[in-house]
Amino acid sequence: MATVSMKQDPAVLAARLTRAAATAAAADLDALLISPGSDLRYLLGAGGESHERLTCLVLPAAGAAAPPALVVPKLEEPGFADLPLADLGVEVVTWVDGQDPHALVADLLRRGGAAPARLAVADVMPALHTIPLRSALPGAEQVLAAPVLRELRMRKDAAEIEALRKAGAAIDRVHARMAEFLKPGRTEAEVGADISAAIRAEGHVEAAFVIVGSGPNGASPHHALSDRVIERGDVVVVDIGGPIPEGYNSDCTRTYAVGEPAQSDVRDTYAVLQAAQRAAVQAVRPGATAESIDAAAREPIAAAGFGEYFVHRTGHGIGLDVHEEPYIVGGNQLVLEPGMAFSVEPGIYQPGRWGARIEDIVVVTEDGVESVNNRPHELVVLPA
Repeated sequence: MATVSMKQDPAVLAARLTRAAATAAAADLDALLISPGSDLRYLLGAGGESHERLTCLVLPAAGAAAPPALVVPKLEEPGFADLPLADLGVEVVTWVDGQDPHALVADLLRRGGAAPARLAVADVMPALHTIPLRSALPGAEQVLAAPVLRELRMRKDAAEIEALRKAGAAIDRVHARMAEFLKPGRTEAEVGADISAAIRAEGHVEAAFVIVGSGPNGASPHHALSDRVIERGDVVVVDIGGPIPEGYNSDCTRTYAVGEPAQSDVRDTYAVLQAAQRAAVQAVRPGATAESIDAAAREPIAAAGFGEYFVHRTGHGIGLDVHEEPYIVGGNQLVLEPGMAFSVEPGIYQPGRWGARIEDIVVVTEDGVESVNNRPHELVVLPA
């Protein structure tokens, strides 16, 4: 069943469909085939997930004679009733069990006369649909839709930026409550359960991820939760986020000490990380490249002798997905433009000892950068 993930002005969605069709034409594509996922939410405002019954937006490239169509199982048609499909000029084409929806998509693509030669399918479309579509359209090359849609999605409009601000403020409120949760004698899992509840209480639909990496577990960047008991003097990495009702995500990391850090090098090492994160944020501006932001974060850490302990890219784009374009990583020569939103999250991870990360979501403005996260960047020492 589809759900509306973000109430949008139909004019905004219409402009997105028009730009997507034009970008597809410029990429020498005949159509985009978009199954449920963040791309369909972006283009139509429709949520939901793919399953064995095909739902697919068939969006012909600009210049095609046929209008866009939404192929949907008849039993799920009511779930799309709140979408402004008529206003958008999107034809609803239903099918029932026993019919072949992949052949139906092929028929829609042939309405202009010629069979399509090149189609872009949503990155998240499952193989149980991409392979039957290939059989239904044996002469059509299939490519990924991401190169087309990322050109639209990574440049956020005013409503999207406002949603990211709202998400950032909500997750900041959760971090502000950390003294309630992080206490000696509690397990990471117990703390994580409280944080998950707080994420929902502070305005999120769900907690998409909760990382509580205490002591040596903080040296594993993607550690989640465990039964390790938090001890006095532990350094704890807390990386949390999720979607708000508008569909846009938060993602923010802060590092805490439960009482005075037990290890003598924590404060000096953390100061290096804090300087690196600050330098990277200050480097964000229109015209800078994604790789230059990564370098700005990496250079102070390497100069202090911790380069081998910074083991991941500096950041990732964020929006309807927690991870999307643009990626802030060495080798990415993408030139930053106003409206691009991404994380800046350098880390230092010393295996078997402790780790630290500082993460903010930032937005490129006309003349610089705006952070949607505004909690202190200093090492927060909690009562123990």
